Amino acid sequence: MSSLSTFSSRSNAKPPQKGSFPLDHDNECKEFMIKYMQCLRVNKKDAHLCRLESKDYLNCRMQNNLMLKEDWKKLGFTDKESGKKENP
Repeated sequence: MSSLSTFSSRSNAKPPQKGSFPLDHDNECKEFMIKYMQCLRVNKKDAHLCRLESKDYLNCRMQNNLMLKEDWKKLGFTDKESGKKENP
């Protein structure tokens, strides 16, 4: 048995829920990624305080076909955060 098959059989890795997440080889969203990472660092990895930066990064990825376009609600954002008016 090769060492590769031995390693992979012990791994508990699971694929992402939404499929592949292509790398940004052309650095189209690097600016947004850096802002998000800086926000996480400043806020001691509290992602709730970096929702705007997260949304900007995901929006960049969707606009540049680095991920499928999704409804903001499916990505965990409310109507208020997505710029839509909430239903009364």
